Amino acid sequence: MTKEVLYILLPDFAEHEMVYLAQAIASDEYALKENPKYVNKIVAPTIEPVKSIGGFGMLPDYSFDTMPDDYAALVLIGGFGWTTPIADRVVPVVTKAIASGKIVGAICNAASFMAKNGFLNSVRHTGNGIDQLKSWGSVNYTNPQGYEHKQAVTDKNIVTANGSATLEFAKELLLLLENDTPERIEMYYRFNKQGFCELFK
Repeated sequence: MTKEVLYILLPDFAEHEMVYLAQAIASDEYALKENPKYVNKIVAPTIEPVKSIGGFGMLPDYSFDTMPDDYAALVLIGGFGWTTPIADRVVPVVTKAIASGKIVGAICNAASFMAKNGFLNSVRHTGNGIDQLKSWGSVNYTNPQGYEHKQAVTDKNIVTANGSATLEFAKELLLLLENDTPERIEMYYRFNKQGFCELFK
């Protein structure tokens, strides 16, 4: 298994949804890691810069056509691109990832994309509410009983989260990846969730 964590970014992606995960992979509380366990890589429809909701351009490492088959995790970052036809090109990527036992994460509208394409039908999951999952999933979403009204849910190797759950999403993926000890991952989560002043009174 390679050390690459692949982030799927579609046009108008939600940049804040990847920040905590990417930061914890690349650095600790002191500085950039000299020997990180994993390396962050961006995948987009083409190798041209892909723009976020906030207007920031991200230069992809891979296009859908050049992305590797061997990687540690596939992370689908939410945003408005999941409502467009370009999202259909991600279906075979996720199909292959799940079939090969890869870790797959999907947050916000990307979780609804997972419902739309039947990827949540055999796992416990969450997303932007059961109504959105049913609306997007239509007849392809056959597992509403598997929905849990939580910030983030992990089942098997699939992590789903709603759009306000950036930290919880990161925590669940960091635990699956064994990026650090559970204790240090919990402290990272608490530090960012509660804040410095609350933790260190």
